[in-house]
This record gives sequence, C-alpha cells and structure tokens, in this order.
Amino acid sequence: MTFTLARRTARMNPSAIREILKVTERPDIVSLAGGLPSADTFPAQAVREAANKVLTESPREALQYAASEGHGPLREWIAAHVGRTQGLRCDADQVLITTGSQQGLDLVAKLFIDEGAKVLVETPTYLGALQAFTPFEPAIVPMASDHEGPLPAAFDAAANQARMAYLLPNFQNPSGHVYSEARRVALVAAAQRHGVPLVEDNPYGELWYDEPPPLSLASRWGDGVIYLGSFSKVLAPGLRLGYLVAPKTLYPKLLQAKQASDLHTAIINQRLVYEVVKDGLVETHVPTIRTLYKARRDAMRDALTQHFSDLATWQVPRGGMFFWLTLKNPKLDTLALMARAVQAGVAYVPGATFYAQDPQHHTLRLSFVTVPPDTIRQAIATLAQVFREGASS
Repeated sequence: MTFTLARRTARMNPSAIREILKVTERPDIVSLAGGLPSADTFPAQAVREAANKVLTESPREALQYAASEGHGPLREWIAAHVGRTQGLRCDADQVLITTGSQQGLDLVAKLFIDEGAKVLVETPTYLGALQAFTPFEPAIVPMASDHEGPLPAAFDAAANQARMAYLLPNFQNPSGHVYSEARRVALVAAAQRHGVPLVEDNPYGELWYDEPPPLSLASRWGDGVIYLGSFSKVLAPGLRLGYLVAPKTLYPKLLQAKQASDLHTAIINQRLVYEVVKDGLVETHVPTIRTLYKARRDAMRDALTQHFSDLATWQVPRGGMFFWLTLKNPKLDTLALMARAVQAGVAYVPGATFYAQDPQHHTLRLSFVTVPPDTIRQAIATLAQVFREGASS
C-alpha cells in the first residue's frame, strides 16, 4: 500500500535529542544529554496519597470526560500561583490546561502560523518549539542573541510582519541564559511598537539557584503575551501536565484548538496534581530541588574550569538545567565527535540541532541535574580528553 501523505509531513523530523537518549539508556553511559529532571526529586509519596484520595472521594469524576478548559480548582490555583511568582495578573478563565507545555506550543502554532508566516526565535532556541512550528511551514527568523537573550535591535530588524516571537526568558534550553530586567523591558517595548505577539515559555523559571529572575514578560503586557508553564520540572514529567495563560480575546480560539486536539487533558492527572499542590507542597518542595541541582551545577562548573578552560567558553547558569559550551576550535564538530564520546562512556547533545539556521557545529549542551557530583567530575574529565583527541586527529 502506498500512502499519500500531507505535504507537512515532509517537514516532520525526529528529535535529535530523543535519538541520542536511546543511546544513553545503556547502563555503561553517563548521560549529560537529556533535559530530564532528576527522579530523586519526584514527590512520590505525595502523589501516592493524592491518587488514593482522588480515587476514593471522586472516582466517577476523575475517570469521566471533563471540560476542555481543565479542572476549575487547578486553574484557580495556577492563576494565583503565576500572580505570586511571575507578577502575572490573570483570571482562572484565562488559564487553559494542556498536555504538557509542548501541547501549548502546538496550539499556538495552529493559531498563528500559515505557510510562509514569519516567526521570530532566539539563537539558539528550544528544539521542541522548532519541531512544533515547522510542520506549519513558517518562515522562521532567528534573532541575534547574547547571554541576556535576543538583542532588541535584532528584534526591531526582524519584526516587520512577524506573526509572533517565541521567547524563553528564564534559564533557557539550551543556553541557560536569563533575560535581565532591562532586556525584558526593551523586548516588550519592541514587541508593542511592532504589534508582535510574544509566546513566553517558562518551564525552568522556578529553578533558580542564587536569586529569582525578574518578573515575566506577560506581567508587562498582558494583552500581547501567551504564557506557557509546566508541572514537569517542579513535580514530575510523567504527569504530562502544563498550562497556558492567554489574553481573554485569544482564549476562545485556543480552546477550540485544544478541543480539536484531544478534547481535554487527562482529568485524573489534573485532580491528582491539584490535591498535591493545593496545600503548599510546591512552595516547600521546589527549594529542595534547587538545593540538589545547585550542588550538581557547582560540581559541573568546577569540573569545566579544571578540564575545559583551554577548550571552550561558557556562562555559569544561574538556574535551570544546562551548561552551553562553545569550543574554541571552530573546526571541531560536536556531532561528529559524539560517537567517540559515547564509546568513552559519556553522552551530550551536539549544539547544531538548536539552531533554526546557520548551525554552530562547535557547540554542545550539557545537563547536570540527573548525575551525582562525583560522576559529573569524572564525565567532564573524560569528555575533555575526547575533544583533545579530536582536535589532534
């Protein structure tokens, strides 16, 4: 049988990271590749107790179809939470529960992107967003960026007739950068000048180690920003629970897109998460995650300083899960060297996959949160040796 597929399928590509993760499942590989939260942080007992309560007190409701908007009490909790932590004043009827924040990206793409529509992104940017946007055949325009995010001048230069700009202000995947207060002010002002809606993706914002980041972009322009959040990094990714906060005028269309996609996110998961978070667990649990991750960040920082100072440059992330390295030798290709690294027992993510255009092949992303400090130190030493050998061959 020959299947005639839609044209958009030609633009669907497998995630390079997911392919790498298949390799890292080997027990002899130390993975600095996957952007996975540490399983040591999952609040298993709280989830167990919540599941028992939900299935004891409201089993019919938890196992039935539900409203597409999401569980009302959870939406109210989210509205209050983003108000406290992000300065984002919103009503519960602006909150849409999604199946992970990845679905939020898909819904936004369906609303904004026609063939050839201009979409602005950072350089580099989140691979999952590129995967969500690309099948709709946009013209993706990367903006020049530094350690504080896109340059306002680059935004101005690219903004003409742009449908939207996709931004990750807090501890970005992959670069780990965080926008300064001044950069946030400048970018929101530029977006307002040009009438370009912003999609603010914030899965890592609560994982700060030294001080919290500035308030959200959405808190500065509620009518022009769609805010995406997730429970994956603060509770557990297996729950597949995210949310978006949308301007009231845009919400009905996002809801229609959600209904067409999956009717609603699993209601049992929503009720379970509400039971977990309603009495303050997030406020007590997230600090324990920060403590664990900061120790591992510091271990990687020290190991990189010891073994990579002559090989690469990087910024120490103030939060999130990643170090972003640029090798000093531009002729080294981290994708080509990946096989050597795996053979030596260490995996990472080559940086080229995070570029919408003009990939920089001498870059790489390292994740530190799932690996104990002693193992991090050994893995970084091994990886440095791999790159030294690659440079000499």
